[in-house]
Amino acid sequence: MVYGLLELLFFEGEFKVLDKDKYRDFDKRVGCLQFCFLAFIVLFLMYLFLLQIFDVRHYKERAKTQRASKLFVLRGEILDRNGFKLAVDETSFDLYAHPKYYDYTPEELADKLYPYVGGDKAKLVRMLSSNDSVILVKKGITRKSADAIRALRLREISLEVKNKRAYPQGSLAAHVLGYYNSDADVAAGVEYIAKDYLEYFDKSITYEKTPNGDLIYNLTTNPEAVSAPIKGKTLTLTIDSAVQHVCEKHLYRAIQKTYALRGAVIAMDPKTGEILAMAVYPYYDPNNYRKYSLLEMKNWALTDVYPPGSTFKIITVASAFINGKINKNTKILDTGKIKIGWWEIQNHDYEEDKAPGLIDLVYLFQHSSNVASVKVAQKMDDQEFYDTLEMFNFGQKTGIDLPGESAGILPKPKNWDSATHGSMGYGYGTSVTAIQMAAAVSAIANGGEWVTPHIIKYSPKEAEEKIIRRRIMTPEMSKDLTDILVESIDRSKSIAKMKDFRLAAKTGTSRRPKDNGVGYTNKMYTSMVGYLPASDPKVLIYIVIDSAKGDVWGSTVAAPIFKDISTELARIMNLNPDRTHPIKTED
Repeated sequence: MVYGLLELLFFEGEFKVLDKDKYRDFDKRVGCLQFCFLAFIVLFLMYLFLLQIFDVRHYKERAKTQRASKLFVLRGEILDRNGFKLAVDETSFDLYAHPKYYDYTPEELADKLYPYVGGDKAKLVRMLSSNDSVILVKKGITRKSADAIRALRLREISLEVKNKRAYPQGSLAAHVLGYYNSDADVAAGVEYIAKDYLEYFDKSITYEKTPNGDLIYNLTTNPEAVSAPIKGKTLTLTIDSAVQHVCEKHLYRAIQKTYALRGAVIAMDPKTGEILAMAVYPYYDPNNYRKYSLLEMKNWALTDVYPPGSTFKIITVASAFINGKINKNTKILDTGKIKIGWWEIQNHDYEEDKAPGLIDLVYLFQHSSNVASVKVAQKMDDQEFYDTLEMFNFGQKTGIDLPGESAGILPKPKNWDSATHGSMGYGYGTSVTAIQMAAAVSAIANGGEWVTPHIIKYSPKEAEEKIIRRRIMTPEMSKDLTDILVESIDRSKSIAKMKDFRLAAKTGTSRRPKDNGVGYTNKMYTSMVGYLPASDPKVLIYIVIDSAKGDVWGSTVAAPIFKDISTELARIMNLNPDRTHPIKTED
């Protein structure tokens, strides 16, 4: 028993020793944690001290940034070459109601707002009774109405400034201008291509505001700068509104008369490449562009390709001039019809005139001889003809400053056969855009120098960078071809003939390809291209009409439009007559 008691005491002593060690380790751990926590507090306090005393500027700037708001920027105006406004920004306001701040009942609010909102008053009451936290009451309120609403001093009402793009002339030059939607930031035409320019301003002016939207004025705030809206740059186009109106008017009349599917007219200065007018039917109003289909808004004078028909004979003859294969005195044996490979080609008047025999180039254009054009094309080999067509910029984009341009279709010479080569001579085998044809014939009118067509009026320095000038034939060749074209019109019974002006022109007719590109339909493209005064060309006009009905030829559909437009343009552009002896014309 004594032994057991001693044993118990021994174990109790050992336990006490172990218990003290355990508490000593625990105290060390607690002390370590207390030290770490204290150190963290000290470091955190030091961080806050440094942050608030030494780094205060950085956080002041961040606070300013959070309160900063960029000024409302209006797009620059778009003007025609004479300063006529084609596109402007109009300021409007969206009206919002905030139910949580209501001091009046929905009925009372409706009574106050109705004179400026209009519409159905009962509907307005229901709208203001909505459970939404923010209620859009009406969009597009005028500045006058907005000022009147502000004068009511309703804290439950707010107004948000908006800019709306407006086109004062409606559908005039719509396919050139395009449209702009500020809400979705979508655009077309010049509005798209010149976005950065129209929205550019020299410096970014910002201001600070409270969460409620009130302006915070400080010593650096310029009251005039923050109260006046900033405008982007004003853009001037080469378009002449008067010329554009004439082209659109006569194109519309012709479309209605011939029941055509669509049409386009391009008027340009052949010496500068400036587009004076680009009328594209169907027309649309960019103020309400959402109402129109993409097909109606498409500028198909740039995007769509088609066989040019006989207007291309000008290019064929010019190419043979350039390659030294023919000259102004060349005679060609016109057999009336000719077989090339698997394809027999004949003149459109073969049943009447059969084989005209040896003809000159004037007769070729006057009677639009397919056979003679094929034989002129055959004087060049595939590569020569192809290279010259490339010089005229076929098979590639002209570089016009509008979006969506097509390069057209010009097959590589390795893919040509004899039929392709021959048909190329009279306007098949290749597909072109209206702007390509206008630019190509302008090169002949411009003494043999091709110039990039453009719609934006550039400064001389900008023009050097953006406008390409490329000589493709000598001035002498250009004059010879112009004289041939003039004489062909003078000899003919063309309705486009002008009494006081020498006109260099050619009509064209071509079958419309099927939509799948294989074969042709029974519909026609009719066209005419010409420039005047021929002795010193000031304007080139190209017309193309798609799928007219009735007596469908370039001479019966496009030529009357050309006559109407050229006659009116000669007057409004104050062109100087270049005929010494006026001739009789077909009225």
